[in-house]
Amino acid sequence: MDFESAKEIAERAMLHMLRENVPATPNNFTVWFNYCLGTPPDLKRTIDILVGNKRKFDSFVCDDLRTMYMATPGVHAPAAQNISEQLSQVMAQAQQYLATAITDNRDHIREIDGVATRADQGIDPRALIEALMAALASAASRASILETNFTEASQELDTIRGSLRDAEERAKTDTLTSLPNRRALEEFFRAAQMRAMEVEDPLSLLMLDIDHFKKFNDTYGHNVGDQVIRLIASVLRERVRENDLPARYGGEELIAVLPGADLATCRAVAERIRETVAGCHLTRRSTGESLPDISVSVGVAQFRPGESMASLIERCDRALYKAKASGRNCVITEDDLTDADCAA
Repeated sequence: MDFESAKEIAERAMLHMLRENVPATPNNFTVWFNYCLGTPPDLKRTIDILVGNKRKFDSFVCDDLRTMYMATPGVHAPAAQNISEQLSQVMAQAQQYLATAITDNRDHIREIDGVATRADQGIDPRALIEALMAALASAASRASILETNFTEASQELDTIRGSLRDAEERAKTDTLTSLPNRRALEEFFRAAQMRAMEVEDPLSLLMLDIDHFKKFNDTYGHNVGDQVIRLIASVLRERVRENDLPARYGGEELIAVLPGADLATCRAVAERIRETVAGCHLTRRSTGESLPDISVSVGVAQFRPGESMASLIERCDRALYKAKASGRNCVITEDDLTDADCAA
């Protein structure tokens, strides 16, 4: 990219950030520069949806956008490099063991051939048998050592496989809530989408947002705010079914994919979540101070065969936006949306 092109994209990025009240930090600028550049496409689509629905780009949302669409591939690079180096070492050891085994095998054959030659020369049979037993004992001893070495190498490979599984799990888990993150959400949705179209089963989505969270966060601090997000994540995890996927979508927004659930079923699940949250009473551990009650607004939408996850989330987000506009602490489905809501 030449200087003039980079300058033009940077200026557009700053204008977008100014329009959306995004703090001009280096990390945020990187996100919006790539948005104006149009790469990756999923980042641009997500921001367009958020802008279209008048969502605020607070620190949580901006950090999540950067982590999900830009920083994720490199987050676990050191761990991956370390695992790769371990694997290379184990493979090198295995090759060395094989080379040793081949050499030993040749030596054993020569020793046995030597015994056979001596037998042809009329050597005392007792001495020949002793020589043959010694050669076989040596072969057995070396084979045992090689077997031990290969067993150790196999155990190291098992350890490496475990490390790879752990790294993959970390890459798909949100660090704050321990819920699946967007990467896991996208993978789960793709599989659920295919199943829904193949067997013509319903598939629904709910998205919830903590009401007045920014005010709560500003008043009581980020640590308390983080605890509230964890609490809501725990409620979501407990209230969805075993085959559903709860995930953190961004900031204080959580989401759940419900395979096999139609709109009415998903709404009932969303209502149980809303009621549970409304019944929670918070106390500050350090002081015993009672904190204001919290509530969530929830949007619900059902998958339409052939549509993308972004399209489904957009409809769900519009329902959530209407729930906010309708007084909060309520559940709104896509069936409750008017033409004006969809055009907004």
